[in-house]
Amino acid sequence: MFGRVKPLDAILATAEKKSLHRSLGAFQLTMLGIGAVIGTGIFVLTAEAAQKAGPGMMLSFVIAGFVCAVAALCYAEMAAMVPVSGSAYTYSYAVMGELIAWMVGWALILEYAVAAGAVSVGWSGYVVGLIEHTFHMDIPNMLTRGPFDGGMVNLPAMLIASLVTWLLVIGTKESATVNAILVAIKVSALTLFIVLSVPVMKMDGFSPFAPLGFSGISAAAASIFFAYVGFDAVSTAAEETKNPQRNMPIGLIGSLAICTVFYMLVAAGVIGTVGAQPVYGPAGQVLAPGSTALSQQCAALAASGHEAVTCSKEALAWTLREIGWPQIGNLLGLAAGLALPSVILMMMFGQTRIFFVMSRDGLLPAVFSKVHPTYKTPHVITILTGVFVALFSAFFPVGILADISNSGTLFAFAAVSIAVMVLRKTDADRHRPFRTPAITITAPIAILGCVYLFWSLGLETKLMFVGWAAVGLVVYFAYSRSRSHVGLGHVEVHEEDEDVPPQPVPPI
Repeated sequence: MFGRVKPLDAILATAEKKSLHRSLGAFQLTMLGIGAVIGTGIFVLTAEAAQKAGPGMMLSFVIAGFVCAVAALCYAEMAAMVPVSGSAYTYSYAVMGELIAWMVGWALILEYAVAAGAVSVGWSGYVVGLIEHTFHMDIPNMLTRGPFDGGMVNLPAMLIASLVTWLLVIGTKESATVNAILVAIKVSALTLFIVLSVPVMKMDGFSPFAPLGFSGISAAAASIFFAYVGFDAVSTAAEETKNPQRNMPIGLIGSLAICTVFYMLVAAGVIGTVGAQPVYGPAGQVLAPGSTALSQQCAALAASGHEAVTCSKEALAWTLREIGWPQIGNLLGLAAGLALPSVILMMMFGQTRIFFVMSRDGLLPAVFSKVHPTYKTPHVITILTGVFVALFSAFFPVGILADISNSGTLFAFAAVSIAVMVLRKTDADRHRPFRTPAITITAPIAILGCVYLFWSLGLETKLMFVGWAAVGLVVYFAYSRSRSHVGLGHVEVHEEDEDVPPQPVPPI
C-alpha cells in the first residue's frame, strides 16, 4: 500500500523536464491568494453561518482561521521545499506512497472543481440581486436557481464559469494580471463596508452570542471553513513561481493573515448593525440553511416587513441598504459581481494544475498534460474542468457545494500535515528554505483541527465524501495503478538527459 513512493529528486526532475513557464512573483502570489480566499465565504456564506451560529459565527471564523493557519505553516514548508505543481497530491506521493497520493488528488477534485461551482452560484446571486434592485425588475427564479433551490437551471453561473475557462486557456500571466485588478476592487468594497458598518455597531446585536450552543458554532465553522479555502491553491502555482523558496511562504501566510483580519471586521459589522440571530420555525424549531422550510419562513417575515440577514442571498449588500446606504449597497453588489470571478479563476487554476501533474505521472491519460503550443497552458484539462464546473453551478445550491468542497479540502490538509512530519524523519537532511515552527505541536494540531471540522459537517456530506472516495479507489485499481510511471519502473529525468533511457526504480 505504501510501497510506491516517488523520490523527491524524481519529482523535481519531472517538473524540470516538462515544466510550466515561471512568471509569478511574491506580490502576484499574495494577490492570487487573496483572490482565491476572499469571495463566496464572506460575501455569501455569512447568512448561512448566522443561521447556524448567530453572533457566535465570530468564533466560527476564529476556529476555521486557526485550523487554516496551522495547515498553512505545513503547506509553506512543503511548497518551498518542493516547488512543483500538484499541491497536496505531490507532497503525499513523495512521503506516503502512490495510493494515498491518488486519494488526495481525488479529494482535491472536490475541493477545487466543486468549490468553483459554489463560487459561480454565489456570483449569480449577487449579480441577479444587483440587476433586480438597480432596474426594479424581477428575473424568474427558474433561470437563476438550480432545482434544489426552487428553480430549473442557473444560467448566470454557467456563463461565468465558461468565461473563466476561456481566460485560463489564454494563459496564467494574463489571468494573474486580471486577478490583481479584481482583488483590488474586492478589497476596496469590503473596506468600504467595514468603514460604514463598524462605527455604527450596537453591542445589543451580539446577545445572545451563541443561541444554538457550541454545536452551532462548530457547524458554522465547518461551513465557513469554505471562506478560507483557496490559500493552498497558491502552492499549486509553485512551478510557475519565480524564486519559490522565498516567495511561496510569503504568498501563503501573507494572504491568509490579510483575509482573516477582513473576515473578523466584516462579520462584526453585520452582527452589530442588523443582527445575526437565526430564523426559527413557527413552533420555535431550528431551520436548516437552504431548506424549503427556511425559505417559507423568510417569505413570511418579508411579508410582515421583518426581514433577516439569514434570508439574504447578498448579505453584505442587504446590510448596507438596511443601515441607510442603498446606493453603496448596490455598488458593493457590483464589486462582488466583478470580483468573485477571481475566486473561480483560482479554484479552476488549482484544479487544472493538479490534473496536469497527475497525468504527467501516468495516473491519468497523457492528453491531460498536453500543453497548448501558443498559450503554454494545459488547455485540454482546463476546458474539461470548465465543463464540469459549469454543470455543478447550474444545478446545485451554494451551501451543498461548499460543504462537499470542504470535505475534500480537510482530507488534503490533514494529509499534508502528516507528510511534513514524516518527511522530517525520512529526509531530515534536505534543504528547507522555510521550516514549520514547532512541527511536533503545529502539525498534530492541524490534523486534529481538520478531523474536528470534518466531523462537524452534515451526515449527508460525510457520506458523499465516502462514496466519492470509493469511486476513486475503483478508478485507481482499474486504470491508474497499471499505468503509473513509478509502477512501471520509470523515473523522469532532466531535460538535458532526455536521450538517456528511463532508469528502474530501486525497491523500497
